[in-house]
Amino acid sequence: MSVPLFNLAPNLTVSRLCLGTMTFGEQNSLPQSLRLLDQAFDAGINFFDSAEMYPVPQRAETQGKSEEYFGQWVRKRKISRDRVVIATKVAGPSGQMSWIRDGPKCLDAKNITEAVDGSLKRLQMDHIDLYQIHWPDRFVYSSYPLSISPGDSLGLWTCHFKTKSRHFKVLHSCVSSYVPMFGETEYDPVRQFSSVPIEEQLDALGRAVDAGKIRYIGLSNETPYGVMKFLHFAENNVHYPKIISVQVNSYSLLCRTFDSGMAECCHHERIYVLGYSPLAMGILSGKYFASDGAPSDARLNLFKGRYSEGESRYSLARNTLKLATMEYLGIAEKYGLHPVSLAIAFVLNHPLVASTVFGVTKSWQLEEVISACNVELTSEIIADINKIHAKFPNPCP
Repeated sequence: MSVPLFNLAPNLTVSRLCLGTMTFGEQNSLPQSLRLLDQAFDAGINFFDSAEMYPVPQRAETQGKSEEYFGQWVRKRKISRDRVVIATKVAGPSGQMSWIRDGPKCLDAKNITEAVDGSLKRLQMDHIDLYQIHWPDRFVYSSYPLSISPGDSLGLWTCHFKTKSRHFKVLHSCVSSYVPMFGETEYDPVRQFSSVPIEEQLDALGRAVDAGKIRYIGLSNETPYGVMKFLHFAENNVHYPKIISVQVNSYSLLCRTFDSGMAECCHHERIYVLGYSPLAMGILSGKYFASDGAPSDARLNLFKGRYSEGESRYSLARNTLKLATMEYLGIAEKYGLHPVSLAIAFVLNHPLVASTVFGVTKSWQLEEVISACNVELTSEIIADINKIHAKFPNPCP
């Protein structure tokens, strides 16, 4: 069975499975990556997701290789550009990645423009189909030490910029402001600082659209507030492109926080969802709770102590995570389903999900994910899933 398709936007039809490339260049060599891309493409997957910071865990030595590998695959296989849809992302502010534009310090027009050009060069393409802001400018990694109080002048500078409609004079902060994500759940107003205006970001993205460098724009790891602000500014300025999609801050059986507030925004504003991490970093396959504790090359084992986001959100020591996972595995066994099929089918069953972004490192893992397209969840299965969710709500937020 070929992977089904979805009309994400005018002249932008994507497969409902999107192969993420963040292992390419770290866990997967170039030959391995090319074979996985071949297998996915042959199965009907035409949608591929990357980011300028990939692969992960992020390192200066490997940064950008995921985009490079995908570009090499398209060229080596002589694939017509209109047969694949490539989504990639600009990195937001970070105190950890000094090798990407010195931080990056912020998501201003200069950073966005340089990031677009850098991705095009690594992909060796003339345009990107879907360009996404990886995380908001209003975010600071929780592991990045802060000792600034509101009103402090440390790290601030004045920035002048012109858009197509107005001139701005803005006070930027080199540490940016705060939005909870990547496992954090609570907004803390005390950690709020000045950030780059959304208008400046939309203006830079609009210029890239006008130049033919990108076709559509999307967001990733945003909040309902952020989504609505991007939509509001685009609605009131014809020169600003409208977002068409959001990669929500993870969506799986173990994380359904999207349904609490963001779902209403996306529903009424016709914004489609790209649900990433549908297997909760492999946990929902059941491998980490097997008697052998999962293979040594499984991500949470391989990168133990090196991947703070994954280890904090998907802590195997969290009892509720294990209890919930074991019950979901029980549902799969009860109905004769593979655990991977249950997890993927659950995400694809959501009426707002256009495609789910998944990652694999091996051919047999890819086969398991593709097989999920054959699975339809009955009302009985959904009812059982919801009972577990009510018992263990979002153990991996």
